[in-house]
Amino acid sequence: MNNTITDTNFNFPGQKSVYKGKVREVYALEHDLLVMVATDRLSAFDVVMPKGIPYKGQILNQIATKMMGATEDIVPNWLIATPDPNVAVGHACEPFKVEMVIRGYMSGHAAREYKAGRRILCGISMPEGMKENDKFPAPIITPATKAEKGDHDEDISREDILKKGIVSEEDYLVLEKYTRALFQRGTEIAAERGLILVDTKYEFGKTKEGKIVLIDEIHTPDSSRYFYADGYQERQDRGAVQKQLSKEFVRQWLIQNGFQGLEGQTVPEMSDDYIKSVSERYIELYENITGETFIKADISNIQSRIEQNVLSFLNQ
Repeated sequence: MNNTITDTNFNFPGQKSVYKGKVREVYALEHDLLVMVATDRLSAFDVVMPKGIPYKGQILNQIATKMMGATEDIVPNWLIATPDPNVAVGHACEPFKVEMVIRGYMSGHAAREYKAGRRILCGISMPEGMKENDKFPAPIITPATKAEKGDHDEDISREDILKKGIVSEEDYLVLEKYTRALFQRGTEIAAERGLILVDTKYEFGKTKEGKIVLIDEIHTPDSSRYFYADGYQERQDRGAVQKQLSKEFVRQWLIQNGFQGLEGQTVPEMSDDYIKSVSERYIELYENITGETFIKADISNIQSRIEQNVLSFLNQ
């Protein structure tokens, strides 16, 4: 379990700054280049777990890369190259301070709100009489923004985004259009794999030329929820739990072990066997989402491998 990458401290040529997110570490270089390293850190309920998951960073990076390629004809993105299994290099952008969450089904956070008796989510009405994991009449966009204190995501309505000037109306209309187009394409790709794209989030930024582009990750099990299409309706009809491909299985394990990221709660101990099972589940996710066999990268010295591959790319 030691062969994971949970922290980096690179010093690339022309490096100006480093930003460390919950899972990714972003190195800003000269000439408006970003080097994004997908680590093996596991985050749930906005808390980073103490141990890394083998191959998780590689899996997220490679799924995102494939999905960027599969959607670049409808939405431009930030990506230039992937010189290492854990690394993406792309154009520096000014990120919009909202995440565009889109939901085709009432699952996860939406279902938890619904169970609590709330019928309005981010200013959008949810119909009465729905069961958890039912399909919405049409996909709904429920944006999130970072809380002023801490790193927690908070629901926000379109009206509040515009009223507070977080995004201009002109730009927000583009974000909505891109979000719906990406979700439609993601839904089609998932259907080809026998999957249902339940919900997902997209992040966008603006290049120095003023072009809005897709950034970060897309259609990965960390940013999206998938169900198996086979048996979906039958499970709904009898009120059974849906068979799903997402990080939700980790969240459910944490909830069962008394952790939801609330004050005073302690992250439960993750045994090596549990870590291995999570890694195997991520590999299963990769193979189902992409339809390809996962090829494990050499993890004998991940830091050295990444450094050599990025330097080789930059020297070109």
